[in-house]
This record gives sequence, C-alpha cells and structure tokens, in this order.
Amino acid sequence: MDKRIVLITGSSTGLGLTTAVRLKKMGYTVYITSRTVEKAKKVAEEIGTSCVALDVTDEESVVKAAESIKTKEGRIDILINNAGIPGGFSKPAEIDAAAMKNVFDTNVFGLVSVTHHFLSLLEKSSFPVIVNVSSGLGSFGQVQNPDKIESKVNSLAYSSSKTAVSMLTVQYAKGLPNIKVNAADPGPTNTGENFSNGIQTLEEGSDAIIKLATIDPTGPTGCFFNRDGIIPW
Repeated sequence: MDKRIVLITGSSTGLGLTTAVRLKKMGYTVYITSRTVEKAKKVAEEIGTSCVALDVTDEESVVKAAESIKTKEGRIDILINNAGIPGGFSKPAEIDAAAMKNVFDTNVFGLVSVTHHFLSLLEKSSFPVIVNVSSGLGSFGQVQNPDKIESKVNSLAYSSSKTAVSMLTVQYAKGLPNIKVNAADPGPTNTGENFSNGIQTLEEGSDAIIKLATIDPTGPTGCFFNRDGIIPW
C-alpha cells in the first residue's frame, strides 16, 4: 500500500510543524507549507519532509501549490487546513471591518481557497480526509460554559472566524460525502508564538489533529473534536 500523502497549511512553525513531525514519524508522506519557498525548504530539510510554498491568502500561490503536488504525486490523501492568525487581542469595540477582514482572509477564505483547489487531488485518493483546525473559542457550547477556559476570552475576530470554520466543516461534510471532513480544537496550547499563555504543550495541542488525520474509513465526519473527544459546536 502506498504511503498516505498529507498536506498541512501553515506548517513551518507551531502546531502545524508539530503535526508534520508526528505524521512523518508515523510513516506518512508529509508536505509542509510556508508562504515563501525559502522558509518551506529550510524547515522541510530540518525535519525530513517534502514541502511546497503556499500562501493561503494568495489564490495564485494556492493554485501553483496544487499544480506542483499534482505533478509530483498525482493526489493527496489528507488535507489539514491549519493556517490561521489570531488577529490581535483588541477589545470588541475597537475592532473594525478591516481588522475582521484581515483575520477572515486567512482563517476562513484561505481555508476555502485551499480546499477548493485541492479537491481534485483529494478525489484521486481511495480514502480522502480533511481536517480543519478550528478552536474551542469558536464553539458556542464552550464559550458559554462558565466552567470552560474559553468562556473567559473575548476575541471578536478570531472567535467568529473559527465559528465560521466549524460551519464550513459541517457543510463540506454534507456536500462531500466521499470525503471525511472534521474540525479539530487544539485547546489552549502554548505555541511559543501568538499563544504563549496556553496550558498545553504542542504535542498535546496536536493530539486532536493527529487523531482526525489518521482515522480509518469507519471514522466520523462532520464532527468537532478536541483531544478528549467530541465537543459542542
């Protein structure tokens, strides 16, 4: 059986990088991505994976990345939409439409662009899987539960963008019945970048992503998981 081929957006640092390293060790053929080819090559050489330049906010970049993978592999089996930005931590009253658009360009429209242009490669797989990296901060159930850490955070742009990711997951799962499509909540993870106050390690934060990326054909679709199991939308 051929190795399963994984493409991970936003994987030159943080959770994406940790996910790439773990999947490589598990025997998967992994393509990491970064916005510049120089950064992608540097990181790929360090961890022993393949790479492609991909900026999710630049459609031409997405198309070129898809064409490159098509030429090299002919397909992908697993797409992990990990690229995302927090967009700062301003108070809701200070956030205008431009700030919202900046976050949605990466977290929402970027995800749609990548999914759209890589669908033809996923359809070449005998068992295609999509994992959308969402967040408990986009879960109505989590942010309205006073017992959850997510309820203590007020992040207008980021949270609403991740809620959109969750709905995209449900709609893709309904509209693409031959592809397993799920959302992963990494949880409050210390990425060493934008989220340095997280209480989980990168390894713990990537658990849900790994679990959903490595499901078998009997696995779920249209569901939202953290490392402990299903969470509410």
